[in-house]
Amino acid sequence: MTTFIGRQHELSLLRDLLKKKSSSLVVIRGRRRIGKSRLAEEYSKLFPKTYSFTGLPPTARITSQKQRDELSKQMEQQKITPQQNQDWSDCFFDLAQSCSQGPVLVILDEISWMGSKDPAFLGKLKIAWDQHFKKNPELVMILSGSNSSWIEKNILSSSGFLGRVSLRLHLQELSLSECNRFWDPDKNRIAAYEKLKILSVTGGIPRYLEEILPQKTAEDNIHRMCFTPEGFLFSEFDNIFSDLFSHKSTQYKNIVEQLTNGPLSLSEIAEKLGREKGGDLSDYLSDLCETNFVSRDFNWNIKTGKTGKLYRYRLSDNYLRFYLKHIEPNKNKILNSGYSNLPPAWHSILGLSFENLVLNNKRLLFDLLKIKSQDIILASPYYQTQTLSRKSCQIDLLIQTKFNTLYVCEIKFEKNPIGSSIIQEVQQKIDRLALPKGFSCRSVLIHVGGVTDAVIESDYFSDIIDFTQSLD
Repeated sequence: MTTFIGRQHELSLLRDLLKKKSSSLVVIRGRRRIGKSRLAEEYSKLFPKTYSFTGLPPTARITSQKQRDELSKQMEQQKITPQQNQDWSDCFFDLAQSCSQGPVLVILDEISWMGSKDPAFLGKLKIAWDQHFKKNPELVMILSGSNSSWIEKNILSSSGFLGRVSLRLHLQELSLSECNRFWDPDKNRIAAYEKLKILSVTGGIPRYLEEILPQKTAEDNIHRMCFTPEGFLFSEFDNIFSDLFSHKSTQYKNIVEQLTNGPLSLSEIAEKLGREKGGDLSDYLSDLCETNFVSRDFNWNIKTGKTGKLYRYRLSDNYLRFYLKHIEPNKNKILNSGYSNLPPAWHSILGLSFENLVLNNKRLLFDLLKIKSQDIILASPYYQTQTLSRKSCQIDLLIQTKFNTLYVCEIKFEKNPIGSSIIQEVQQKIDRLALPKGFSCRSVLIHVGGVTDAVIESDYFSDIIDFTQSLD
């Protein structure tokens, strides 16, 4: 087993359940490879007895009966003798008999795979929980899955499970400081710039980071993982989308493709796809947001601090962008002719990928800016639309505090030091920003690659933050 990295907050919440005098039902969700199963596995070390089961990946040939047959096989492998499996109630009853006393952890992994073919599945699980499982006060049951939208709709928002879920965990990407540990024991000898090149492809996805060979360069690692037929990330996109979205994977892919070059509004996505902006399109985008592939960044009224109805969708998953921009266009070459060179323009995505890393690590940024989280009203990319009285404006990250202070954050990924032209670029955005009376505005530069002396000596920026320090 690989070294367990991160998730200390989640583990702490799970450990607290052991102090209860009643059973606990836990839901863990998040995109594939985010570490749901690994977290449950680490938690299982606290139990003398653990039973773990995983559903079969959904295909047209996988029926509900085949899911029950597979569960029965896994029960037998774990020394539980199923009496019959013609119904989910039978399976759950047999399992419950082995969990009736003492500390025991039950893991039902990829719960949506198990139950998606049988509309009665969750109802019978709920009955089994009420009648059998929860009667053991030392039992913890984890329901885990990658299809976050299915879990949200069928479990977390379902009246059947109302008041039964003790803990909900929605796993996000690892922080940069946690990502840094994947370069151990060489992390202090490898430049932050090189690590960020890899993170521009993997993001903070732990399973992808496990594939890193620290002794190899960023280019060697990316080539090995992405541009060889055997590479772990070469076919990962197809695996993700077929497992999560099944026969609708093409529709989801078409939406994601529109976001590879930058954020778009719902109307802009609909126009590019040549379809209506409501109905299925909105549902698909909601699913992509639930699975953490896409983020929805809301605009807000600076004066009132309240979010409005306007928002943009941003591709927040670095791997998806890299795949669609650089792996997929070269897939036939790789398969047919052993294509072995990194695309010359692969560095072009580093800017948007670095923005994602900063936005996914906002808490670290707040600490660096010495802003208390309880003082923040909103912090997000900001898009000001054009009207008769104002011009349009786009800010990489705008932080608004309850003290009427705005931090206008410019995020730059450059190989060479940033020159003084950045000052005019940021000031133009501030000039366009519709500032209410009584608000202070501070400019912040977040960079990789350094800044020139002219930028520092200008004293224009309230803060200049070298984000590589989080990886050094």
